[in-house]
Amino acid sequence: MKTRLLGTLLLCWLAQWSMAQAPKWVEKAKRSVFSIVTYDDSDKILKTGNGFFVSEDGVALSDYSLFKGAKRAVAITGEGKQMPVEAIMGVDDMYDVAKFRVAIDGKKVQALPLAATAPAVGSKVLLLPYSTQKDRSFTPGELKAADKAGEKYYYYTLGMHLRDKMVSCPVLTEQGQVFGLAQLSSGKDTATVCYAVDVRYAMDRNISALSFTDNALRAIGIKKALPDTEDQALVFLFMVSSQVTPEQYAGLIDDFIAQFPGSSEGYLRRATHNLGLAKDEAALKGVEDDMEQALKIADKKDDVYYNRAKLVYNYALDHPDNTLKDWTFDRALQEIKEAIALDPLPIYVQLEGDIQYARADFAAALACYEQVNRSPMASVTTFLSAAKSKQQLQAPAEEVLALMDSCVARYSKPYTVEAAPYLLERAQMRMSYGQAREAIFDYDAYYDAVGGKVNDVFYYLREQAALQGKQYQRALDDMAKAIELNPQDLTYRAELSVINIRVGRNEEAIRVLEEALKIDPNYAEAYRLMGLAYLQLKKKDEACRCLAKAKELGDPNVDELIKKHCE
Repeated sequence: MKTRLLGTLLLCWLAQWSMAQAPKWVEKAKRSVFSIVTYDDSDKILKTGNGFFVSEDGVALSDYSLFKGAKRAVAITGEGKQMPVEAIMGVDDMYDVAKFRVAIDGKKVQALPLAATAPAVGSKVLLLPYSTQKDRSFTPGELKAADKAGEKYYYYTLGMHLRDKMVSCPVLTEQGQVFGLAQLSSGKDTATVCYAVDVRYAMDRNISALSFTDNALRAIGIKKALPDTEDQALVFLFMVSSQVTPEQYAGLIDDFIAQFPGSSEGYLRRATHNLGLAKDEAALKGVEDDMEQALKIADKKDDVYYNRAKLVYNYALDHPDNTLKDWTFDRALQEIKEAIALDPLPIYVQLEGDIQYARADFAAALACYEQVNRSPMASVTTFLSAAKSKQQLQAPAEEVLALMDSCVARYSKPYTVEAAPYLLERAQMRMSYGQAREAIFDYDAYYDAVGGKVNDVFYYLREQAALQGKQYQRALDDMAKAIELNPQDLTYRAELSVINIRVGRNEEAIRVLEEALKIDPNYAEAYRLMGLAYLQLKKKDEACRCLAKAKELGDPNVDELIKKHCE
């Protein structure tokens, strides 16, 4: 009983001391401290805790645990005003700190000044609790130890009793500068000892370009702030574009524009994003406005013209039946010519070539690609595009294939997967010029480049080359492989039977066609080819019966055969 009475007297004395000794700044500083309520995905209360402002524009600090799993959060001031947490600006789950921004409706808030250096061990400190009362109450204590945490931060031990409801409240010097974020003690002496993490450490938690991979950040469902620098923010936008919903991404772009109003990139990215959602002329108005604003504020206007041209060009490609005003290849051409007039960069000329090719002006496209190919910007893409332009202009085969050779030559042997698409392109071009054996070499090189990871279509294409090149066994093997990978494709079975007929294996051809008819009894081509096989075997009756069935099923290619062999 005596011990309890002494404890009560001690607490009363401490309260009276805190009121009597409270500096004048305490009452004002306490307006910086607020309560936080976090909510889960079902909008039910998740946790409650404390936080405090460290800048007049709404930047605040609290503990990470409070936000983990939260979908939204609200800060409630001592006066009862509720303000939503707008964005998470940085977290650290090891030291349990979170930096965030509160939406303050444009009005400044009371913020605590940051201590420039750590206070001296042994000095008196004060903890400001969240309170709805207008008073100067605080919890007094002493800085017992300041242990190094990294190169420039401290983890503080405080001689102070900390109740649960005081976690994440600010710890200040006698001069009113905040230096610590209060944390519960984990030792035995919880009545007289607690801890605080360095406020400077919490302040230095920031979003970077790669923060979207941070598991601690991902565990919070509240929107994340953008990085502080424009370059990092742009990379961040790119990295998260495929990780968030279109609505969330649109919000991030709006944040970027608000944060970097002088950057044309923000307006161009918003135009690109909104263009993908546009359905009519009205929706395009906002896109046009953003494109105009990007040009208006840009220092390097040729770059904006280039991006505008690319935007219009890609839209016209994706909407071949487009009837929307002025979103055409001609508009794209006009935009890129403006860019080239300011600075004829090869990348601009290459885009003009792409636009001219889409407009079917192959001569103009070729002139652009040849210009780029004479520059250091020559690439596999520009050589390929030049080859395709020459092909459209019906240039001699040797000129087209010479460009394809230059394209493939930009890769060294043994070819890797990067070279594979261009080997395939050259193979198909060689086939179009009747160079089947050379095409086989490219198909084989493609097969090796992708490590044998090919599909049934590849085997069909290589079979066509092998058949034209009179490499019949290769053709048979490739078609067998195509059927193995796609047994339901009747075209492959028909092709296999054609090769067998070509090499005199008519019985095998008939067997293959019978298998095809088990899959589709009304496959007219199977009956026509079976008729041809029977004709080779001198079995006229069976042949005519099959040809008649093919005609019955609508095959238009059997009339001459029936007239020649069956009438």
